[in-house]
Order: sequence, then C-alpha cells, then structure tokens
Amino acid sequence: MEFLLYLVLGACAGVLAGLFGVGGGLIIVPVLVISFTAQGVDPSVLTHLAVGTSLATIVFTSINSVREHHRKGAVRWPLFIWLTLGIVGGTAIGAFTASTIQGPMLQKIIGVFAIIMAVQMALDYKPKASRDVPGKPGLTVAGVVIGWASAIFGIGGGSLTVPFLTWRSVPMQQAVATSSATGMPIALFGALSFLYLGWGHDDLPEWSLGYVYLPAMVGIALTSMFFARFGARLAHRLSPRVLKRLFALLLLGVGLNFLI
Repeated sequence: MEFLLYLVLGACAGVLAGLFGVGGGLIIVPVLVISFTAQGVDPSVLTHLAVGTSLATIVFTSINSVREHHRKGAVRWPLFIWLTLGIVGGTAIGAFTASTIQGPMLQKIIGVFAIIMAVQMALDYKPKASRDVPGKPGLTVAGVVIGWASAIFGIGGGSLTVPFLTWRSVPMQQAVATSSATGMPIALFGALSFLYLGWGHDDLPEWSLGYVYLPAMVGIALTSMFFARFGARLAHRLSPRVLKRLFALLLLGVGLNFLI
C-alpha cells in the first residue's frame, strides 16, 4: 500500500514537472512528511528525509521532461550552463543550511513557501519582462540563490527559475523548458548533499542512504519519468490557468497544514 502511494505521487509529480517546470517537489515533500509520520520515522530526521528524497526523485523526473522540451527546441542551453555553475555551489550550501534547522521549524519554513507559491499561482502573477537576460556572472549568482533555496525546500527550482527568466525577457515556454533543465543539476547535487549530510545517522529508517529513502525514491521515479513527458506535451498544447488555480488551492492547504 505504501509503495502504491509512491507510484501515484510520482505520476502527479511528473505531470507537474512537465507542465509547469516545478519539479513536483512542492507536492512530494508534504506527502512524504505525512507518509513518514505514519511510518513512525523519528521527528528529528523526518523532514530532512522528505526533502532529500524529493530531490533524489526529481533527478529522474527531469530526464524525460527535459528531453521533451529539447525535442521542441525550447531549452536555452547557454543560460542553463551558466545557471548550473552557480547551482552546484548553491545546492550544497542550501542542504547544509537545511541540516542545521530542526525538523518542525523546517516544516514551517516550507509551509510559508507553499502559501506564497499558492498565492502566486492563484493570481497568475508573472513578473513583467522588464530587463534583458543578464551576463554570465549574473546568471551564475542567480544560480547560487536558486540552488540554495531549492535545496532547503526540496524542489527542482522551477517556481524560482521560471519567474526569474520571465522577468529577464525569456519567453514563457522557453523559461519553463530551461527551468526543467536546471532542475536536474539542482536535484542531483542537492540529493548528493543530503545523502552525505545524513550518512550514518542513527535515527534513519531501514533502506535509507543518508537523507534519501530508497523505496520512496524508486516508487516515485518509476511513474514520474513517464508522466513528465506527458506533462511537457500538455505544456505546449494547453492553457494551464485552471490547473494552476487547482494546484494553488492544494498548495494553500499544504502550507496551512504545515504551519498549524
């Protein structure tokens, strides 16, 4: 039953990753927190395990999503390269930052972030394209900030990367596609950082590698890889306004639950 939950969660995360470029972490982390709580995982490692596992699954989610966006010629690879240079360091710093925060407080921080994202999606707020794409140093600094925050929240960075690229005059479809591509290094280096920081912790459940819970990672990855391609195709065919508002309502509930 537990593994079936992970399969369904992976399907939902995959569609969200392809459709919105958000990596699915905003859904994966809360559901894993609930699942791990039901399993009796120690509260001192529970939230960190959810964040690390979420990042690990996004590695797999990103693969098919990026392939589909690349096939449509929407990924801006030069932007990806310079953002990734900053992301590598930013995710390591973010994972270390998260490891110093106690689990209940980390949940509240994630809850506040979820509510902010819910409001942004419900209002369909997009920064106006008011500036040109920054140079290589500017992209690298942006990558550090995006990587740092993404590692703390256990997300692929799309909710940060897409608005940034849109603000910098990158067309929306290209912003989503490039965000999906940057989600891979965010997830990879973030997951490796959480694996290292949690290695050998006495309170982790069986089948954990550091702060990565392998059964959840495998179950989510199995379905997310397929459904990410489906979501990416939808992104090029449908107006996601209604879906965004439904997703915003879900995020609002998640955020309030974490805060209360």
